[in-house]
Amino acid sequence: MTLSGKVQEGEWSVSVQTEAAEEGGYRSTIHVRHSSPEGDFERTFRHDKPCSTEREAVLDGLREGMSWIGLKMARTIKV
Repeated sequence: MTLSGKVQEGEWSVSVQTEAAEEGGYRSTIHVRHSSPEGDFERTFRHDKPCSTEREAVLDGLREGMSWIGLKMARTIKV
C-alpha cells in the first residue's frame, strides 16, 4: 500500500507520497509549491531518511516540506 498526504493553506502546499526503500522501510517523495508576487516556486525531491513505517514516512515528509515552505516564505532560501 502507498500512503500520501497533503497540507495546504493559502498560496502554499506540501504533498507527499511514500514508496518502499531499497534498504528496507519507506521513503517519501515531497512536492512543495508556493505562489507569490515574485513568482511561483515548485520543487519535488526525495527525502533521504528512510522510515520504518509508511505513516512515519508521510509525517516526516510533510515536516520536511513544511520546513522548505517556512524557509522560502522567510526568504532564507532563494531557489
